Amino acid sequence: MSGEEPTTATGDATGTTGGRRRTVELAGVAVTALLAAVMIGFVVVYWAQDLPVASDLYAGFRSVGRGMDAAFGTNVFRHPFMWQSMATGVLIGVVAPLVGTFLVHREMALIGETLAHTAFAGVALGFLVNAVTGWDGPLLLVALVVGIVGALGVQWLTERTDAYGDVPIAIMLSGSFAIGTLIVSYGRGLTGIAIEGYLFGSLGVVTVEGARLMAGLSVVVVSAVAVTYKQLLFITFDEQAARVARLNVTGYNTLLVVLTAVVVVGAMQVLGVILVAAMLVVPVAAASQVARSFRETTYLSVIFGQLSVIGGFAVAIGGELPSGGSIVVVAIAIYLLAVAVSGFSVRAITTHG
Repeated sequence: MSGEEPTTATGDATGTTGGRRRTVELAGVAVTALLAAVMIGFVVVYWAQDLPVASDLYAGFRSVGRGMDAAFGTNVFRHPFMWQSMATGVLIGVVAPLVGTFLVHREMALIGETLAHTAFAGVALGFLVNAVTGWDGPLLLVALVVGIVGALGVQWLTERTDAYGDVPIAIMLSGSFAIGTLIVSYGRGLTGIAIEGYLFGSLGVVTVEGARLMAGLSVVVVSAVAVTYKQLLFITFDEQAARVARLNVTGYNTLLVVLTAVVVVGAMQVLGVILVAAMLVVPVAAASQVARSFRETTYLSVIFGQLSVIGGFAVAIGGELPSGGSIVVVAIAIYLLAVAVSGFSVRAITTHG
């Protein structure tokens, strides 16, 4: 007899199912990456549309938009602002779940909400500076600076105070929102600041500068996660062991919160301050219901995030509804479907595969 262990029909079936599952996941990630590349391409082409080659490509995007309007019976896709909004949304669907995967598994989901409120204070400050000084710079640039400063402040408080758990995060959340409301109240008395679009999310809030900023920030976030993936994974599952191994845990923690601030500032254009944290959490929660490893959770989170954005845009455009609420409702529907498919089971996520 041969010394080889016989292969059972059950083992063959399990292996085949696992192979098909991995193929579908990789195909979904590839489609998402291609879609994100196309959207970044539009942002670049729109920026350089006066150049010979770019002008032809821009005309091609406009033609595709008119075709989509004809197919769906709409009158929105032919306009550049819609492509800006779609580009921003697609990129949010990639980077928010990507960073959120680490946050959720480190039980740091609240930090997304905190930095959203910090960015709100930044937008309010940008409105006020623009109105009082006449400076015509992008609001999101001010929000980005304030958001990063807030992220560094949260990290500093967490590392250097003896408060329990997430108390420093809660203090920063309430404090930054309080400052934002004071600035808005003061600014409205002087200049009539209107910030509602940034609170609830709106396709019309996305500006040319905002779309460009989101494209650039997305490349930075994906590149940073790709380069530091192993280190972030290590501190996510065993921070104490990472310290013993002399890994710069403080530095990587700071990197993670800064990346979160970057994502939040970009995402608040479409989702709004109130709902932006949902895209850091809900797609990851859905993926965790059906994934068998951390890497698979990451893949599925990005796929579910993209489906949430596309589905939310469809609901928002079809029903003339706010984009933020539509995207989050679709994301929650995907989460509930994942719970039903998983049979309400809880799996231990491994760091392999």
